[in-house]
Amino acid sequence: MAAGDTVARVIGVSEFSLPIVPRYAEVDQQGVVFNGHYLTWFDEACTGLLEHLGVSYPDLMSDGFDFQVVHSEIDFLTPVRWRDQVRVTAECTRIGTTSFTVGFGVCRTSAGTDERYAVRGHNVYVVVSTDDWAKRPIPESMRAALSGSVTR
Repeated sequence: MAAGDTVARVIGVSEFSLPIVPRYAEVDQQGVVFNGHYLTWFDEACTGLLEHLGVSYPDLMSDGFDFQVVHSEIDFLTPVRWRDQVRVTAECTRIGTTSFTVGFGVCRTSAGTDERYAVRGHNVYVVVSTDDWAKRPIPESMRAALSGSVTR
């Protein structure tokens, strides 16, 4: 994780925020964060959101469930550069029978800058069985945690 010594914080009941300071290795030849790294940041923020909501990934796995990204979208609004301070927000925006959607925002927070979104995106996750990797309904404990947090 590229967050250094910072600690993730909870914005509200339904939203989670993860501070990030881009490392040199995350910046491409154009001097901006390489697009693929946003998906890594989204994954870290999703994990943090689920933990905040009381969904334990190890418990989910031991119960025979996992979840996989089946769709991602990223909208680039303004560049994030090396050593910019940003926070990645995550919030559940939709719950289906076997899938759920988490929306993300990357907001610049460096001193002397306007706090505004540089990147927005979302991932659609499908719950699967660890036995055959076929999709399964969202487990009730996970559904209850996510249902209490849906923001849209």
